[in-house]
Amino acid sequence: MIKIKNYTNGKLVDTQKSEEIKIYNPSTGKIYATCPESNSIDLNSAIKSAKKAFPGWSNLSYKKRGRFLFDIADLLKKNSNEFAKYESIDNGKPLSLSKKLDIPRAIDNLRFFASIINSNESNAYHMENIGINYTLKQPIGIVGTISPWNLPLYLFTWKIAPALVAGNCVIAKPSEITPMTAYLFSKLCIKVGLPKGVLNILHGQGSVIGSKIVKHKDIKAISFTGGTTTGEEIARECSKTFKKLNLEMGGKNPVLVFDDCNYSKMIKNVIKSSFLNQGQICLAGSRIYVQKKIYKKFKNDFIKSVKKIKTGDPFDDNSDQGAIVSKNHLDKINSYIEIAKNEGCKILIGGKRIKLNSDCENGWFFSPTVIENFNNKSKVNQEEIFDPIVTLNSFDTDKEVVEFANDNSYGLASIIWTQNINRAHRIAHEIKSGIVWINCWLERDLRTPFGGFKKSGYGKEGGVHALDFFTQEKNICIKYYD
Repeated sequence: MIKIKNYTNGKLVDTQKSEEIKIYNPSTGKIYATCPESNSIDLNSAIKSAKKAFPGWSNLSYKKRGRFLFDIADLLKKNSNEFAKYESIDNGKPLSLSKKLDIPRAIDNLRFFASIINSNESNAYHMENIGINYTLKQPIGIVGTISPWNLPLYLFTWKIAPALVAGNCVIAKPSEITPMTAYLFSKLCIKVGLPKGVLNILHGQGSVIGSKIVKHKDIKAISFTGGTTTGEEIARECSKTFKKLNLEMGGKNPVLVFDDCNYSKMIKNVIKSSFLNQGQICLAGSRIYVQKKIYKKFKNDFIKSVKKIKTGDPFDDNSDQGAIVSKNHLDKINSYIEIAKNEGCKILIGGKRIKLNSDCENGWFFSPTVIENFNNKSKVNQEEIFDPIVTLNSFDTDKEVVEFANDNSYGLASIIWTQNINRAHRIAHEIKSGIVWINCWLERDLRTPFGGFKKSGYGKEGGVHALDFFTQEKNICIKYYD
């Protein structure tokens, strides 16, 4: 049994009270670790250490702050196999995915923001015969980051890296469902000698310590990734004190497949965008709209490809898909299968829990599922489920499919498959989402803005957009005198 600890003032510490949260291995359904249920005492201790650290940290040069991130990234790379192992134990995803995606991306996040901070420019404006204005971008102070369970270390570093390199001190709360790699990350910070109090990691439930972080008067900004309902609660709370806020929330992303697409590339990619990480990615394509001319062929070929997906032990090299992250989430998925049936949808494949043998017999596995559903207003087409379930719908015209795609309260990402360049540009312009991929999916340049429209959130992460969020800009005006 592993006992996860908080990271405060440069040390691993127990919570001030005895409450602990049980951490499950999704692929076995068994408890393998515990983490603290942090409280106000723990938070105040972290705030105290951050306040003490802030003057020195914020006055370090960009280069020196970045050097710490580079050192942590180097150590993370050296220990990448251990991190990948525990990411898969914690989350249930295939080890191959943790090795290929999650841990390398966390390393890239650290290195990217350590580098890009050097281009964080100030502007100057000359007023003819009067004077000059120039701007300064200064750190906010103490900021809070709250990261989700689906890409634990990947999104944890996506938030803390720009916050730290911009000169802030951070109170970070990883998901209580998948806390292990954030705990291991704190050990790397100790090894590289990250100054005490600069980063503090508090474990616990969002409704408990997460809420306290959001409400604390000394925390000046919140960066949150998670569910829309929680994001709405955070927004209401932050509005009371005008606390700076960035929200990256849910998605119900449409995939638009036109009959002139590169068919073979499209099929392979749509399988990936539907089921990677058990479909537990906010950017996953969950509503697939196929032009009628190729709908029947697509349906048959897509189902054939889905049948080839192997759901199994995350540590089996042959497994394409692992376990669902928690029993509660598995129950939610099952409830939507019943909703789909009651709405008159047709389950083309999947729709049930998978029972495996040996160590994984009690694991939370669910079959890749395709639902045929021509009612765009149905719950399975409108609500985020966050699972290995996709819906199939057909369409006739460009106008019709754009209306289908936009007829949703979310607007995070969209995927368009067409060889017609005019159509691609026009629909990309018309569609209401923060990201539009054309003939690809999950291709990311870390310099570009990341964030959604509508209930998918507001604010942007990535590149200078993240640095802008974690700084406050000041204008200084100097007047000339004779």
